[in-house]
Amino acid sequence: MYNRVMYENVVKLNYKDKEIYLVKTAHVSKNSVEDVKGCIETVQPDSICIELDCQRYEKLKHPDDWRNSDIVKIIKEKQVGFLLVNVILSSFQKRIAKSMDSSSGAEMMEGIRQAEERNIPLVMADRPIKTTFSRIWYQLSASEKVKVLTGIISSIFEDEDISEEDIARLKEADALEAALLEIGKEFPTVKRVLVDERDQYLCDKIRNAPGKKTVAIIGAAHAGGIERNLNNKIDTNQLDIVEKKKGFGSFLKYAIPAIIVGIILYTIITNRDIGLQQLRSWILWNGGLSALGVLCALGHPLSILTAFVMAPLTSLNPLLASGWFAGIVEASIRKPKVKDFEDIAEDTASLKGFWKNRVTRTLLVVVFANLFSSIGTFISGIDVVRRFIESL
Repeated sequence: MYNRVMYENVVKLNYKDKEIYLVKTAHVSKNSVEDVKGCIETVQPDSICIELDCQRYEKLKHPDDWRNSDIVKIIKEKQVGFLLVNVILSSFQKRIAKSMDSSSGAEMMEGIRQAEERNIPLVMADRPIKTTFSRIWYQLSASEKVKVLTGIISSIFEDEDISEEDIARLKEADALEAALLEIGKEFPTVKRVLVDERDQYLCDKIRNAPGKKTVAIIGAAHAGGIERNLNNKIDTNQLDIVEKKKGFGSFLKYAIPAIIVGIILYTIITNRDIGLQQLRSWILWNGGLSALGVLCALGHPLSILTAFVMAPLTSLNPLLASGWFAGIVEASIRKPKVKDFEDIAEDTASLKGFWKNRVTRTLLVVVFANLFSSIGTFISGIDVVRRFIESL
């Protein structure tokens, strides 16, 4: 068992023969930096844990590495969605930090600095962010994916100022817990993977950190979950597994295109005019809407043309997407410059900046082309089936 002593922003836990001090932070608050510094100076820990994985640690330590990114490689490796979500979340966090005259991740940097100065072990206690996002995506139902994507896209268009009341609530653990409960009601899968699983992951890494005394720097919303899991058996290997769902949905991804092709070919053979109408509908709806998506992203005319040409073809192959081709063309013609990578944090703080910056505009080209192509596939598929039934 363990004893729990509550300070203002620090929770002390006793686990076996180990003392654990959880420093609850708001990630964007100047006060959090002082809390971290003060706790470490008082406790004199044997190890320090931070709520980062190795990738985010490197990004925080070397923020200028953005300039070395290869946008074409990111598209080819199908990392566009992951990167765009990261950019949006980072942008939101930076907006809050700016409102509070602070910097995002400053409390983590303080923990890193203290560990380096004191020459004590630093533990990256969080699960890799890519694993977390992948587990969320593959565990979401089709309807949940639509709701989540809609929320992410709509957040791009929001350009509201952060109020003082919003900032104050970010510092309150109770308010964060309430917010997470609300998220859990609407997106139970997101809450379970993003919060509950990471609570377990963080807990296991923290309680196994070297030494008898550990200071752990975490977001305030994770404190309760870490405490609840402290004496539970946790298998982090299971939490690292990314398993794609293999079910009826996977079968449909291949079956529906095959059925569409079969219907069009059969109709062309039996009724050439109607078959050609089906083919035209498939091309115009898929190509037209995908091209419209690129146009909405303010893509280059050749990127728009690429989306129009490729969408009718890629919609028949679950392993391909028109946005990838349009994005590669966009990145090749309007190659992002070093300045675009340097300015990405500042540019994405505003709606206009997403379209101004060549990096994020290329990402929008990919996402919008794929999204609009999917809508076109749905509409044209229904039209193909309708014309087929009418021809019988």
